[in-house]
Amino acid sequence: MINLFIQCFLILRWIDVIDILLVAVLIYQLYYLVKGTVAINILIGILLFYLLWLIVKALNMQLFGSILSKFIDVGFIALLIVFQQELRRFLLFIGTSNFFTKGAISKTLFDFKWQTNSAQQLDVNAIVKACKNMSENKTGAIIILTKNNPLKFYANTGDTIDAKVSVRMIESIFYKNSPLHDGAIIVSDNVITAARCVLPVTERSDFPAHLGMRHRAAVGITENSDALAIVVSEQTGEISISKEGELKHTLSPERLKEILEKEFR
Repeated sequence: MINLFIQCFLILRWIDVIDILLVAVLIYQLYYLVKGTVAINILIGILLFYLLWLIVKALNMQLFGSILSKFIDVGFIALLIVFQQELRRFLLFIGTSNFFTKGAISKTLFDFKWQTNSAQQLDVNAIVKACKNMSENKTGAIIILTKNNPLKFYANTGDTIDAKVSVRMIESIFYKNSPLHDGAIIVSDNVITAARCVLPVTERSDFPAHLGMRHRAAVGITENSDALAIVVSEQTGEISISKEGELKHTLSPERLKEILEKEFR
């Protein structure tokens, strides 16, 4: 009897292999979608809550288990509410015109990125010098420096650049007569991936009224990701930096360099 059970358990059909692969891809894409955002902490919390429910159920703790079951029953609706922004970004990505082009599906589903040492170190000096020059000239700018999350969704809202970070490149993009100056640039692995990018703005009611849309966008993008955002004010030339939804004002180039070196080295 036991041998028969083991033989039945060990029978693995080809459809089971496909099923396992699809689940693995789904889990990876879900992780990649929320990686580097505040949603990853919520996802971990949900998984821990589900694990707790399984333990309580296994121990037959009826009272506590019945309470947790009520939360599990409405779990799908709660997921839709909590992850509405991430789901919206995913559905918009699926709906893009180039998603179903030849080779795009396999690249999207199986584009596993392993951590390597090939990532270039951020050229902090170039960033700081460009910000210093633009501050002196009162040239408005917003620079997004990514970490774990490359912010591809927001990069796709702008124009692809794919150029190495340099002082001249940054200044030329934000030059007032440049067609790319309106919007943000996104920098990943010391490469300017895109310019003229549209970013989410913060909805905080206590946000200072005298600050403009660049500052709101800087706080908005850092509220929902692990990126850093540098803003140069067009009115005052003031340099600001935002991290985790917090904004630091009136930074000197030296102070900006200290912060960037601490974050990226």
